[in-house]
Amino acid sequence: MTDFKKSTAADIWKRYQQTGSTKNRPRSGRPKVVTDRLKRQIINAAKKSRRQPFQEIANNLEPQISDATIRNVLAEEGYHRRVARKVPYLTKVQKTKRVQWARLHKDYTPRNWEDVIWSDECYVYLGDDRGRVYVTRRADEEYDEDCLVPTFKQSAVRVMVLDGVLRDFFAEMKSEKPQLKFQQDNAPSHRSKSTMKWFKESSILLLFHPPSSPDLSPIEPVWHELKKVLRALPHLPTTIQGLRAAILSVWDTLPIEDVDKHINRMHDRVEAILAAKGGHTRF
Repeated sequence: MTDFKKSTAADIWKRYQQTGSTKNRPRSGRPKVVTDRLKRQIINAAKKSRRQPFQEIANNLEPQISDATIRNVLAEEGYHRRVARKVPYLTKVQKTKRVQWARLHKDYTPRNWEDVIWSDECYVYLGDDRGRVYVTRRADEEYDEDCLVPTFKQSAVRVMVLDGVLRDFFAEMKSEKPQLKFQQDNAPSHRSKSTMKWFKESSILLLFHPPSSPDLSPIEPVWHELKKVLRALPHLPTTIQGLRAAILSVWDTLPIEDVDKHINRMHDRVEAILAAKGGHTRF
């Protein structure tokens, strides 16, 4: 038993006898508004100005079409509005230094990377919700230069405290790992004469690290995980003291395996830098 009417079933059988298929034949109707030429114009406009909203693209086209049509055309080609990644601005010189770093460490083994003490700093803000920038791109264009938002360094007025904890820890680890090195980024405070003098007097060998390269540090993704856990807390801290306590508490809950896995992928970072010719990577 079926719910088909006899007349419907007769029509389907007749159609099958005539065409060899039960599907309806194409019907003539309203012609497509978006021609192939117009589709190319839409895609070119979106790629030329990645941050341009769909409505602005629509306003600049002839014939006039809706922003919804723009969205549909781009979606068919894999283009969507996505939050742009914020990355440090890289000069040509900095890209060259990143390539030098990769070539210098391309033969490093996991054992070599275990001989590095990693350091990094991270800013955690109360109400950490800074403005987002949207761009139109495909999934594989996430790190294309015109799909990124470059950021620039702020004031370098900071205080560095190295004596004590680092000196003692390095001395302890050095007895176990004779080839031990210390990694730090190239922030101005890290390169000051007093800081470099302290490292020399403390017999701490530094690992070469190019400037504006947080993607070369395995600690960077750990910061993201820490912030993710912080934002998920049922009660967000409202004071500096409360934020400090929350950070220390969350840090103690992060499994050491989640840190080690990023160190174990340092070779992938080296390869990514070489492939990007010193440009930005997905790390």
